[in-house]
Amino acid sequence: MKVHEYQARQLLSDFGVPVPPAIVACSGEEAAKAYAKLASQHNADLAVVKAQVYAGGRGKGGGVKLVRSADEARQVAADILSRPLVTPQTGPSGVPVSKVLVAVGVDIEKEFYLAVTVDRTNHCPMLIASSEGGVEIEQVAKDHPGAIIRAAVDPAAGLQPYQARVVAYRLGLVGEQVEAAVKIMRRLCRLFLTSDASLAEINPLVATPDGQLLAIDAKINFDDNALFRHEDIVQLADPAEENESERRAKGHDLSYIKLDGNIGCLVNGAGLAMATMDLIKLHGGEPANFLDVGGSATEEAVTEAFAIILADPNVKGVLVNIFGGIARCDVIATAIVNAARKVGFNVPLVVRLEGTNVQEARRILDEVGDEIAMMQTGTDLTDAAEKITRVIAA
Repeated sequence: MKVHEYQARQLLSDFGVPVPPAIVACSGEEAAKAYAKLASQHNADLAVVKAQVYAGGRGKGGGVKLVRSADEARQVAADILSRPLVTPQTGPSGVPVSKVLVAVGVDIEKEFYLAVTVDRTNHCPMLIASSEGGVEIEQVAKDHPGAIIRAAVDPAAGLQPYQARVVAYRLGLVGEQVEAAVKIMRRLCRLFLTSDASLAEINPLVATPDGQLLAIDAKINFDDNALFRHEDIVQLADPAEENESERRAKGHDLSYIKLDGNIGCLVNGAGLAMATMDLIKLHGGEPANFLDVGGSATEEAVTEAFAIILADPNVKGVLVNIFGGIARCDVIATAIVNAARKVGFNVPLVVRLEGTNVQEARRILDEVGDEIAMMQTGTDLTDAAEKITRVIAA
């Protein structure tokens, strides 16, 4: 689960991480009032207006702008709120903006990157830091791998002071900034661990000319599987920021992510779903979605999955790839038939089934071959991927 920047900043502040004052606004007029309040209370004439959306790269899309007056804040906020924000992470259609954050501007002397995430290789949380803050950390890791500093975090004991000091020194911090950084790192790790986060990121953490360290942007993602322990965090979710189909799928315990292609994918198992999408691309196609119906897919889940896939107007064909382990292939085949009768197929369908009761499943599909006129079967995954991409291209 994701949250907005203003919510992530509040969480950081709750854990004692220094964050510049800011106010959320939903209109140009509210932004003007927010600027005036911040200016009077903090004696600051510089503020930044930031679009509040889940996507990153907001600055590149014009969603982050500096303002120096209430009138300018009103105009900038109204402009940001008036149209979808297009960033490298949103796709060409962009995402609507319903809120902006008006934050006190900060004089920046140096920017740093600081985050905690899960290191799946070492099976532990990992603190990641870099003196190259304010830019995409993936690009820094690619171009300057030596600039990435890592420290393993004990899930029970948390980040130890000596570990944080080593990181601070390697970042080039000196004097009182070292102890300030130690506190920020340990508090960030505490937030990560106690909230069951999957990512807690400050980018950038800035050093001001007077020696302060401030978190001026934040991103926090939470582990969906642990949300039952955090009702307070669940309340922070913004349904308007979620894709409608993804929200619908979540309600039926389906893992669905919309993509930009035209071949719908219905698969059981995340790894198999990734392999299916890879083979579609290998044969020149583009997947329209990631959809994992789970290892114990039911008829109801498969029917709902088809409905979600076919609701996407970009879908020109569907590839079903099921390996019957826990799920039985004959149950899946019956679900496909019933889904076809209930939902209706107006695009080509290629079905590849293998595993438990596969012969019975193929018999069921063969019997309704005329009823589902647009259906073909594939003998293996490569054959099925090649068939659906060929049909789409024809």
